[in-house]
Amino acid sequence: MEDEKTFVFLKKININITGMSINKVILLGNVGKEPDIRYFEQNRGVANFTLATTERAHVGRNDQQIPEKTEWHNIVVRGGLVKVVEQFVHKGSKLYLEGKIRSRSYIDRENQTRFVTEILVDVLEILSRRDGGSAQGNSSTKYTSTYGEPDFDDEDDFKSANDDLTYTSPF
Repeated sequence: MEDEKTFVFLKKININITGMSINKVILLGNVGKEPDIRYFEQNRGVANFTLATTERAHVGRNDQQIPEKTEWHNIVVRGGLVKVVEQFVHKGSKLYLEGKIRSRSYIDRENQTRFVTEILVDVLEILSRRDGGSAQGNSSTKYTSTYGEPDFDDEDDFKSANDDLTYTSPF
C-alpha cells in the first residue's frame, strides 16, 4: 500500500520512475587514518582513507541494552577534491560526505581475489580539523567534485594503496 502511495505521488509530479535507480550515500563521521594520496599522469590524483561512522548505544525493546556500533568505510576521492583532502583532511577530521557506492575486486600479491566496497565522493564538507577546532570558526567548508562519471577503463585511477596487500583492519 505504501509503495502505491509513493508511486501516485511521483506520478502526480510527472516523474517517470520506470527504469530509474539511485546510488547515493551520505556519511557523517571521523577520518580513521591519514589519507593516502597518489598522483598519476597529467596530474590526476586519487585519495584513499577510512571513515568511521558510529551509531549511539541505546535501550531497545524490553529494556535491552544495544551497544554502540562503529562501521568503517573505504573512501575514494578523485579530481579536484584530492588537493582539498591533501591539504585539509587528517586523521580525526570530522567530515560530511556525499557520494556513491562502488564494489570491485582485485588480485593481491598472493594471487588471491579480494573484494572491496568503496564510497566514491562527490561532495566533501569539512566539519572540524584534526585539532578539534571547526573548519572556519563555527562554520564548515563544503567542496564539490568537478569530475564527471569515473572512467572505469583506467585501473590506475582506482587503485588503492592497499590493493597489493592483504586486508588489515583499520584500527
